[in-house]
Amino acid sequence: MSRVVRFHRTGGPEVLQIEDLPDRALKDGELRVRIEAIGLNRAEQMFRSGAYLEQPNLPAQNGYEASAVVLELGPGVSGFAVGEPVSVIPAFSLNAYGVYAEVAVVPAYAVVKRPKGLSAIEAAAVWMAYITAYGALIDVAKVGKGDAVIIPAASSSVGLAAIQIVNSVGGIAIATTRTRAKEAQLKAAGAAHVIATNEQDIVEAVNAITGGKGARVVFDPVGGPGIEKLAAAMAAGGTLVLYGLLSLQPTPFPFGPALLKGLNVRGYTLFEVVANPERREAAISFVTSGLEAGTLKPAIAKTFPFDQIVEAHRYLESNDQFGKIIVTV
Repeated sequence: MSRVVRFHRTGGPEVLQIEDLPDRALKDGELRVRIEAIGLNRAEQMFRSGAYLEQPNLPAQNGYEASAVVLELGPGVSGFAVGEPVSVIPAFSLNAYGVYAEVAVVPAYAVVKRPKGLSAIEAAAVWMAYITAYGALIDVAKVGKGDAVIIPAASSSVGLAAIQIVNSVGGIAIATTRTRAKEAQLKAAGAAHVIATNEQDIVEAVNAITGGKGARVVFDPVGGPGIEKLAAAMAAGGTLVLYGLLSLQPTPFPFGPALLKGLNVRGYTLFEVVANPERREAAISFVTSGLEAGTLKPAIAKTFPFDQIVEAHRYLESNDQFGKIIVTV
């Protein structure tokens, strides 16, 4: 038996329950791991509330990302050893697997060896954020030296990862946030510029930063009507990557700027990277190298014990965090 977090109806954080469930037998290509720490993600909040890309099959498990230790190898699994520290990366359906648990079964293709020098807490804060940012910025948009990149909602774990990745390839990270409350933290986290969108005109600010050229890339998790201003702040031939809808408002297509500037406007999730073995391995290699070199380092906002999973989700919904929320097991 193991303690597992499940929910029997969709809703707020209070629907999460810790239950004792029997450990099931391993199938081909699976591992059993002892969870050490869990990284919380917006996707899991949306899955829990019934607003995600897939609807939960109730009663549902949850959790994409964790640090763990290998307990058992299933049939056909090689390359790992019992007792080895690993990380689980978000590369599966939450209706098939979930890591909100003391012990979890996970597919071997979603398990990576823990990068050297990372604690269990740090190792649980890496993969959703850095693969999401890598896929959009490096795999898709090919950000390079001198490229200006607008990063809305920059204080999120993905936003902070994006700042570090842009800096690592010589780009110019332009962080946006609603007010100046997090400006000093964002600059300390590596943002070259910070724009407070409730207080500044983003088009004027970006043009001032770029000498009127505009930003070559936008990496936006917000959507909604603000996408038109973002598009207007872009350079000709730029790429606008939309990877979320935090605004919850309809997102218009920015027809004028897209037409006049020849913009590439596209939707994106990290699953287009992790579902492709070659792209997934390239992402893992990029992130691992950056972690071991010290150019990439996850920011931890707050930790909660396993028994406080409901409180951890409430904090996730508060939007007060700067970096990743971790649940220790």
